[in-house]
Amino acid sequence: MRELELMGTLGCHLCEVAEAVVTSVVNMDMYAIYQVDIAEDDDLMEKYALTIPVLVDLQTGKELMWPFDGCQLAAFLNELSV
Repeated sequence: MRELELMGTLGCHLCEVAEAVVTSVVNMDMYAIYQVDIAEDDDLMEKYALTIPVLVDLQTGKELMWPFDGCQLAAFLNELSV
């Protein structure tokens, strides 16, 4: 199972929108999605504070930066499977 992290933080409206896009597109039988609150980690806060939400593939480190829609997310996932 491929693992992805959705970087965000509590109270982030765009993070909630990104979560909705992810849950509507991603096949949960093929992917495990972990929500990561960047506010709990200083390094993540420094890296992602101005760019959340960001979807990160744990295997490759590839990132899908916001804004993204369902088509862009599907293309990102297809690239990961190549």
